Amino acid sequence: MALPNRSGPYAYRTVFISDIHLGTRGCQAALLLDFLKNVDAETYYLVGDIVDGWQLERSWYWPREHTEVVQAFIEKARSGARVVYIPGNHDEVFRRYLGMHFAGIEVKLDDVHETADGRRLLILHGDAFDSAILCAKWLTLLGNLAYATALNLNTAYNRLRRLFGLDYWSLSAWLKFRVKNAVQFISRFEEAVSAEARRRRVDGVVCGHIHHAEIRKIDGILYANDGDWVESCAALVEDRSGELMLIHWSEVMAARAVGGRLRQLERAA
Repeated sequence: MALPNRSGPYAYRTVFISDIHLGTRGCQAALLLDFLKNVDAETYYLVGDIVDGWQLERSWYWPREHTEVVQAFIEKARSGARVVYIPGNHDEVFRRYLGMHFAGIEVKLDDVHETADGRRLLILHGDAFDSAILCAKWLTLLGNLAYATALNLNTAYNRLRRLFGLDYWSLSAWLKFRVKNAVQFISRFEEAVSAEARRRRVDGVVCGHIHHAEIRKIDGILYANDGDWVESCAALVEDRSGELMLIHWSEVMAARAVGGRLRQLERAA
């Protein structure tokens, strides 16, 4: 099927999104909905932890905006875009349905994406390379509770910022990257995922899982993490030439708001 022509200031060949964590209070669904409204692509990769099944098992939280996010992805598929869902550890229940299609959305364990400039990228969530999950799931669950506490603080902090007219800023991300062990874990994770890409003889890897958006080379392998929609509110995008870049949508919205205020001042002058 021929894909429709995508055009506009935020039109891309491919968009990679992960770690939305629908079903949690930390999910920045409003920011993501604004992103999906303004961004168009031929292919969307949902790279795991789209729904937070772990949190929903403990307590049910599902506001209207979370349903709207699901509907937005279904609408993307109906409009002719390819949408690939690669479940992560928080939504691992959907791994039961690998190879199936739901509302036009493909469910796969992983995939290999070829960029416009011919590079082959392994697409996976990344939890298989998290030693804590492999060796002691109870330890991961304990860490998840601590992380949830940090996210609750983040939500309250940003609610206060909005009262003073300030833009979104992730307190939880700032706290996490002040912890030495977290930084060391991220480095080991990135190296392990890149080694898997080398083993599979591809040019690079795109993953999520650790909520740390980054693009860099590791021993000749392109490592790209598309971030999350809890802390960084970031997505990885590929343009028509095959170039990969990160978009931090809260920064885009802040710049857009400043531009709008400047235009209002110009009209009033």
